[in-house]
Amino acid sequence: MSTLKDVANRVGVSVATVSYALTGRGSVSEETRKKVLAAVKELSYRPNRTAQAMRTGFTQSIGLLLPDLTNPFFPELAQKIENAARQRDFSVLLVDCQSNTDTEAEAFDLLRQQGVDGIIWVPSTDLIPDAVQQRNCPLVIIDRPVPGFDAVHSDYRRGGQLLAEYAIKMGHKRIGLLSGPSHIEGARRRRQGFLDIVEKNKDLLEIVWDTEVAFNTELNDKARECLKQNSVSLIVAADDLIAVGSMSALSEMNINVPGDVSITGYDNIPWSTVVTPKLTTVNQPTAAMGEEAVDMLMQKIADPDKPSRTILLDVELVERQTVQDFTA
Repeated sequence: MSTLKDVANRVGVSVATVSYALTGRGSVSEETRKKVLAAVKELSYRPNRTAQAMRTGFTQSIGLLLPDLTNPFFPELAQKIENAARQRDFSVLLVDCQSNTDTEAEAFDLLRQQGVDGIIWVPSTDLIPDAVQQRNCPLVIIDRPVPGFDAVHSDYRRGGQLLAEYAIKMGHKRIGLLSGPSHIEGARRRRQGFLDIVEKNKDLLEIVWDTEVAFNTELNDKARECLKQNSVSLIVAADDLIAVGSMSALSEMNINVPGDVSITGYDNIPWSTVVTPKLTTVNQPTAAMGEEAVDMLMQKIADPDKPSRTILLDVELVERQTVQDFTA
């Protein structure tokens, strides 16, 4: 069985340098890190986690807290994070918090008991549990921004603006908003981005109705009543699950998409290409989000006093089949 020393001899560096390259701690160039990872793969080196933890105080593991694994966006994000962590020789402990703040607090305690070196977290609300406020473990928030924490998320406001600009481009004037939960900052930013463009183009866009719904396919009674009115030409859903649920409800009401009403989503989950017609939506760069979050956490583990920062990633409109063109 290969050892750390074998890897060091193969690359021509010290054992300490190999350790730094694998853990993300210390000063190691990207070129050296790549050589070390190549040698690790070539020699089939597998570290002894227990011995390593006893020697260094680090477990080479991170925690991942997600709000709802029934939402296809989050398993996809988890996969990207796990891939990025594995490339750095870290394992991932995943907890589904089921959108419950009490479960989140318990999960933080559990992960700390497991000795994870850091945590990546998608909060279920903007309310931060006391266990998190203590910050006795390196933490990066992903997807849902919370001020004062290291964070990686896409430009939600710009996403909302893209959808409004697209509505104008396609000749839609009367708009219905299925806004996401108001207790989630990302949902508020998506809505506000759309309203930014409405405010500047009042002669071109009119919000006929605006109702709040949860991030799932089950619409509340108020939302279903709005759909039944069939009083708008375009429905703007806060995410793809809401859009898919709306398309199902509209079908039950014998309202055709996009013939009778158009609809857009947000996130570009795999379901968006499976439904008929295929859903026009906004793509979030999940791979880049996962990569950046893991990188940020590695830096935080290496230097817990590093100042907090936010990485904002671009989004893009994905045009498919659910929006009718009234300008043609």
